[in-house]
Amino acid sequence: MALPLLAAPAGVATVRAVRDTTPEGSLSAWQPEAVAQPAVPDVDIGRPFPALGATSMVLPRTVPRPAIVSRAQWRADETKRDPRAHYAEGVRAVFIHHTDTPNGYDCANVPRTLRNLYTGQTRDRSWGDLGYNFLVDKCGTIYEGRAGGADRPVVGSHTLGFNQGTAGIAAIGTFGAGASVPAAMEHAIAALAAWKLGLSGIDAADKVRLTSTNGKSRYAKGTSAEFDAISGHRDGFATNCPGDALRARLPAIRKLAARLQGRPPRAPSGARLTASPGNGHRSSR
Repeated sequence: MALPLLAAPAGVATVRAVRDTTPEGSLSAWQPEAVAQPAVPDVDIGRPFPALGATSMVLPRTVPRPAIVSRAQWRADETKRDPRAHYAEGVRAVFIHHTDTPNGYDCANVPRTLRNLYTGQTRDRSWGDLGYNFLVDKCGTIYEGRAGGADRPVVGSHTLGFNQGTAGIAAIGTFGAGASVPAAMEHAIAALAAWKLGLSGIDAADKVRLTSTNGKSRYAKGTSAEFDAISGHRDGFATNCPGDALRARLPAIRKLAARLQGRPPRAPSGARLTASPGNGHRSSR
C-alpha cells in the first residue's frame, strides 16, 4: 500500500541538507531550508498544554506522537536564532543530555528556564539556536527545542561529531551520582524517543552505526562507531553528561521505549537459546 507523502510546513522550501550542522561546521557549506517564524500567542503557562496531533506519514512501529509544548507556547524569541534550519535524511539515534541546571524548580517556571538556556546557547555559544531538539522537565512535560519542526529530522548542536541523523533530548536538571531521576521524566523521554526513532523505523533497543564528523568527538572524523539507538551524550563526546544517575537509567528507558513501539521483549545479553532440530542459533541477539 502506498504511503502518503509528508508535506513540508507552509513557508518551508524542501532542500536536503548535506552535512553536519554543529558549531565546528561552516554553515555556508549547507543547503539549508528556511523556517517560517510563527506568531507568538499570549499563552497562560499555568494551564495544561494541549496535545498536538501527529503529522508525519505512518511507518512500521510508529507510536503516537506525545504532547509537545511548541516554541511559541514557551515564548521563544524567534529573532534570536538563525532563521534557517538544517535537516538530515532521518533520525537513527537519540542522545540523552541533562541541562546541568538546579533540580528544585517549579514546573510552571520551566518556560523561563528555556528562554534563559536559549539566550545562553545563541548569544554566548553562538550555536544559532538551542542545541537540543527537545527538553523534558521533571513533571514529564516535553518541550520543542531547536526550530525546524518537531516531527522533522532537524540537525541540532548537542553531540559534537554526531549531530547528523540524531536528535538531542535534554533532561532539565542535574543528574550526577546520587540524584533521583523522576519517573515522569523517564517515561516522557522513553515515549519521545520511541516516537522519534519510530518515524525512521528504528528499534529503540537496537544498535546503530554512526560516522563521526568531527575529530574533537570520541572518534576521529570519518570513523564509524556503534551506538545504542538511545545513547548518552558521553558515549559520543568526552563529558560527564547526562550524569551518572540518568546514564544508569538508560537501559530501562530503552526497554520502555521498545515496549511502547510494540517490540518483542529481548532476552538478557549473552543468554543462549535452547538447541532444537534445525535451530543453529545460539544467541538471542
